[in-house]
Amino acid sequence: MSSKFRLNNKTALITGGGSGIGKAIALTFAQQNANVHIIDFNIEAAQNSVRELNHQGYKAVAHHCDVSDYNQVLEIVQNIAKSTSIDILINNAGIAHVGNIEAVEESDLDRLYQTNIKGVYNCAKACIPYMKSNKKGVILNVGSIASSVGISDRFAYSMTKGAVLTMTYSLAKDYIKHNIRCNCISPARVHTSFVDGFIKKNYPGKEAAMFNNLSKTQPIGRMGNPQEIADLALFLCSNEASFITGSDYAIDGGFIKLNSD
Repeated sequence: MSSKFRLNNKTALITGGGSGIGKAIALTFAQQNANVHIIDFNIEAAQNSVRELNHQGYKAVAHHCDVSDYNQVLEIVQNIAKSTSIDILINNAGIAHVGNIEAVEESDLDRLYQTNIKGVYNCAKACIPYMKSNKKGVILNVGSIASSVGISDRFAYSMTKGAVLTMTYSLAKDYIKHNIRCNCISPARVHTSFVDGFIKKNYPGKEAAMFNNLSKTQPIGRMGNPQEIADLALFLCSNEASFITGSDYAIDGGFIKLNSD
């Protein structure tokens, strides 16, 4: 069983790999012998992740990139492709927004579109030609429960994550003949530093109570943790998942299916 889910000789590009879920994916893939490239707007966070991985003896490189800028993305992908294959793309980078449509300004909509939708488009568009040339590849998009069900006060965020899911279906359909698989994972609330910061900013003095309330919105009674998301990502990008494409996987503590009561 020790050979299961190994990513030997595979190169993985992970957007937003400097923190949270992306960092957990980067570490998990590196532990499975992938050559990891972290692509992040926050270069300091990306470099910190790389130093942590290198210190543990794993291969990783940091790249500063605004995923909403296609030219930046393309240059990085082209440079990586000069020395290695492009085997796995994890479209994890994303930003959030709280508010219904009345609370969403046009600038908010544009900002989320640039990262959450255009960022996925840019990275996939840059990587797919290399995957086609290699006659194989895996793209994994990080969506959300908001891709599939209505969430209060998440209008702009839900819009973008819905697009991530439908882009997944289109990519899977269009490139199955090239042996390129594309799937989506849709987490519910995951305990990251972002969640802690959000609670601290919006509920000062009530952090513990709010954390408990948010945890209970998952029927399982808690938030997920980044490693749980990373483990699912590993499976879907491994050879053991070679029969899986065009699917969305909720990893949500029962939120989508069990929250009707």
